[in-house]
Amino acid sequence: MENGARPMSGTLGKYNIVGGLENQFNVCFVQHRTLGLTEWQATSPLMKFLPGFMLQLTLIMAFSRLLMTILKPIRQPRFVSEILAGVLLGPTLMHGTEWFALYIHPFDKTLLLETMGSLGVTFYMFLAGLEMDLTPIRKMEKTAYSVAIVGIILPGCGGMILYHLVRNDRKDAPKEGGIFWAITLSVTSLPDLAQILSKLKLLSTDLGRTAMTSAVLTDLVSWILLAATVAVVNGQGNFLRIVPTLIFVLVCWFVIHPLLFRMIKRMGAAREGSSMQGQCSDKHVGFILTGVLFCGFLTELCGVHPMFGAFMFGLMIPRGEIGTKIMDKIEEFVVGILLPPVFLVAGLRTNIVYISAGYQYGLVATVIIVASLIKILSTLLVCTYLKCSFRDSLALGVLMNTKGVIAIIVLHEGRNLKGFDQQTFTWMVVSILIMTCLVGPVVSFTHKSTRHLKQHHQMNLERSKPESELRVLACLHSSKNLSGLINLLHLSNATRKSPIVVFAVYLVELTGRASALLIFHDKSETNDLSGHPTRERAESEHIARAFESLQNENRAVSVHPLTAVSPYATMHEDVSNFAIDKNVAVILLPYHKKPNGIGGWEDQNLEHKKVSQNLLANTPCSIGILVDRGLTRHLPLESQHDRIRNIRIAMLFVEGSDDREALTYSWRMAGNPRVTLTVVRFVPGKELLESVADDDHTDPEVFSAMFEKEKEKLLDDDYINEFRFRTMHNQSITYMEKPVNGGDQIVSTITSAHNDYDLYIVGRGYDRQSPLTTGLSDWIEFPEIGLIGDTLISVDSLMSASVLVMQQSTPVAALIDPSVSQNSIRFSSASNKGLFSDQPFVSNA
Repeated sequence: MENGARPMSGTLGKYNIVGGLENQFNVCFVQHRTLGLTEWQATSPLMKFLPGFMLQLTLIMAFSRLLMTILKPIRQPRFVSEILAGVLLGPTLMHGTEWFALYIHPFDKTLLLETMGSLGVTFYMFLAGLEMDLTPIRKMEKTAYSVAIVGIILPGCGGMILYHLVRNDRKDAPKEGGIFWAITLSVTSLPDLAQILSKLKLLSTDLGRTAMTSAVLTDLVSWILLAATVAVVNGQGNFLRIVPTLIFVLVCWFVIHPLLFRMIKRMGAAREGSSMQGQCSDKHVGFILTGVLFCGFLTELCGVHPMFGAFMFGLMIPRGEIGTKIMDKIEEFVVGILLPPVFLVAGLRTNIVYISAGYQYGLVATVIIVASLIKILSTLLVCTYLKCSFRDSLALGVLMNTKGVIAIIVLHEGRNLKGFDQQTFTWMVVSILIMTCLVGPVVSFTHKSTRHLKQHHQMNLERSKPESELRVLACLHSSKNLSGLINLLHLSNATRKSPIVVFAVYLVELTGRASALLIFHDKSETNDLSGHPTRERAESEHIARAFESLQNENRAVSVHPLTAVSPYATMHEDVSNFAIDKNVAVILLPYHKKPNGIGGWEDQNLEHKKVSQNLLANTPCSIGILVDRGLTRHLPLESQHDRIRNIRIAMLFVEGSDDREALTYSWRMAGNPRVTLTVVRFVPGKELLESVADDDHTDPEVFSAMFEKEKEKLLDDDYINEFRFRTMHNQSITYMEKPVNGGDQIVSTITSAHNDYDLYIVGRGYDRQSPLTTGLSDWIEFPEIGLIGDTLISVDSLMSASVLVMQQSTPVAALIDPSVSQNSIRFSSASNKGLFSDQPFVSNA
């Protein structure tokens, strides 16, 4: 109606236009009034669109959370709980409830539900594009691209054949459905796969990287096929309808991507010159979210779903701080609020009660079973050709069969375009549920069962061959820990006969994200920061360059820098899994405290302390904690004097496996021409032996500690004798024994006769009960470094000496204990069996 026109009185449908003036007029209509829920509510709010939608959203979220709690013990991902909640709220369970259909799912409210679901899908695909990194495609190895290509072709052909069987059984089935089935069976949901691998702590492994890399290529090809299919179907078979979409993709790549890159670069430069940290990023978040909607609108004009525009826009945003900031701000809202309507719509379109109505039971069973297994079989076929182990091939096949939200999106598009009916839609939903339900249990069994833990050989230095390659995992929380660890590695005697492989891991806290990420540093791209670097990225690059300098100074050292981004609560699991995957013998950690300048200590970060404690309790290999108090003064190349100055190291031996591990590391370091080593073994003194012999004056605990550990003492004696025999002619090594009658004499011996060393190496031995250390436990302040380590950093006369505390790998019995295995997830590496032998990162011992 034009402005200023007077509407004529009359009726328009169910509306009665009474009349009006200028731009105002009255419209009357008849509304059927129903009994309200309260005395003052004349109309039930359930008959209105917004309250009805709020109730639907509440129900789907409540059912999803309930099912998450129920299914968590059997390792089911969030997606399974959400799609099951949608099915339970749909006609499958409520088909006979008239009240539920009338008030919860009336026909006139479905449009609002689908509209909100489409908005949720649009923003979800923006997040998927934001998370997707196309860099691995350029570096794909043989295993990854073979699995991806075959995983697209065979399931795609299988989907077409299965749908052809359906059309033979029912001639009126639309022919377009086969294409959507093919895409559904081919796709691997990258976001859901990342979450599953994160929960299983497999992202840092060769298996996880191969699965993620293959999923990137699979998803990219699947989305191209889906976009082309939707454009052609909407154009009624006209292939020229793809052209506008192609033009949009080219505009995104050659126009939007450079503009975003420049904007983010300029934003970073402006922030560097301002003290208002983060202000520019906040200002641009709204612009980015507006761009999501605008790109979605453009692809809708091109004849495809808005989600394609949002996906491309997310893909064009360079990785960096702004992408992380957007993810932190909207991820939980999109996944928790906007996406549940998608699952509810899927549930409304699924009716398992009539799953075989009008079809043969054998056909239904064949379609569901073949659709559920064809991706796994295709992966097994590829891995068999590449001579991979069956266990790893099965795990990879199941991981590549992860469907998740993206598969449901593909099915929705097929159903919206009338590619198939409700029954065949139900078949695919059931297949998707079966596929995704298998992932957690199967991978947990193949790579995390106690059977494989028992087979896993615990790595430590004592069991390693003297001339074998030493594989070290050096963990850092910041660049402040850098110098001490690098100098320790400088002194660790890397030679051609016994090289050192260092996996340098920069540990970064994961904030606001559901999955752990791993960033591998390629030497050819160390300067390509993909936009303005964040503080963590800049520090990560600094650490990587420092370790590369170590490698350049000594060709017997091989360095592999890595940044691990993970929540502090599970960070130790990532470190443990990576240590197992790379057959690491020792993990080196910096001490979480630093001197406060007045003779005491203060925590740098309490979360760092928890990570160290978790690793000490659940380590798959030996651990060394370095308390650096000046070891950096002896770094080489400072001056000619420092080049020739010897480093004095003292190894204090009490008893037990931790002390033997400390002696092994000291023994290795003694091969360095700059190192002089003194081994001091504390043995029971005369008074202690006499007191033990007297039963009437012996503490039962001390008596038990001495005589119930006779086997451990024999191991100590044998190892000490071997050490003395093999080093008897080495002038740089001195061995001595000191009789002591308790912990106080150990302290006095150290402070009086052994107080002028640069580095002390001791065993942790925290839980041991020995008459030699009686009394030390009464004033222990830092249990993470054991009794002797705590003593060394507490003595004022040793304030300039660094301390390395060694703990041998946790016994296998502790690893298999259920209370431990819940927090420490492991699997045995298969990199030597052929599955991931083409990964350049692997350096097998």
